[in-house]
Amino acid sequence: MKITDVKCAILGNNPVVRIVTDAGVSGYGEVESYKSYLKPQVLHYKQYILGEDPTDVERVMLKIRHRGSFKPWGSAVSAIEMALWDIAGKAAGLPVYKLLGGKVRDRVRVYNGAVRFPMDGHAPADYADTMAKMKAAPEGFTIIKQGIGFHGPMPRTVPDFFYGDPGGGGHGDYNRGLLTERGLAHVVACVAAMKEVLGDAIGLALDCGPGRTVPDASRLARALEPLHVLWLEDLITGDYTPYVNADVYREVTRSSSTPIHTGEQMYLRQNFKELIERHAVNIIGPDPCDVGGIAELKWVAEYADLHGILMAPHGTGDG
Repeated sequence: MKITDVKCAILGNNPVVRIVTDAGVSGYGEVESYKSYLKPQVLHYKQYILGEDPTDVERVMLKIRHRGSFKPWGSAVSAIEMALWDIAGKAAGLPVYKLLGGKVRDRVRVYNGAVRFPMDGHAPADYADTMAKMKAAPEGFTIIKQGIGFHGPMPRTVPDFFYGDPGGGGHGDYNRGLLTERGLAHVVACVAAMKEVLGDAIGLALDCGPGRTVPDASRLARALEPLHVLWLEDLITGDYTPYVNADVYREVTRSSSTPIHTGEQMYLRQNFKELIERHAVNIIGPDPCDVGGIAELKWVAEYADLHGILMAPHGTGDG
């Protein structure tokens, strides 16, 4: 079996990759909806993999993996990797997870990171109301992840939230600066209101940034200790930040018992090495369509497990 073509179509806002073979078998991979601009990047890789056997997934990936980078530029490589596994699974007559070693468990806990309801504002009562709606949602999630602080409209809608000029509100806008005392108190009050609704039946995780300073991140983590949130995500870097700062994360992680999480923007296992080996966070969250693909995520997860680091992967926009 040989690769004869690589195609990409935008369906809705998602770039969908199709790898065509001479055996009449095609494989598909999808990029998240926020990245419709990546079609040219996907097609750029065609020249490097034509004529290759798509079932030799690692051999094909060695021709293009080094050409990607941190989010969003690893997504095209990741989608191609998924399409290769799709072909390999079809050729073998097996689901891809069987080719990667088979399942370990029959059930896995998942979190609600994208089933959302419109909010009237961003006061504690508004967050409590949206938690009540999500708690009642038919999907039955046992974890809800909610954006707060710099990961959301608070910098624009809460007066005197931080010392800085808030971004315009576009996807991936980057805010950074010192929180005011009022800003920190507002975040804590909103989290307390959400936990009051969720109780101990549904866990609450918080998408926080990026953009906090180390003192602000540590203060927030310590202030939330009595509320037992499951994790604080991307306090320092994350989202579209093209670097990690593992040493800075380690300082925050060591300052509090609240679990610290990051990793959605990171590309390839090598970039997780310091984060994991130094125990710079408690939880990592690679996205299969940013990290380099399904097998790449599995390698990262296994290395994290060796070091006692938990995994809560990203992927709300991947289809």
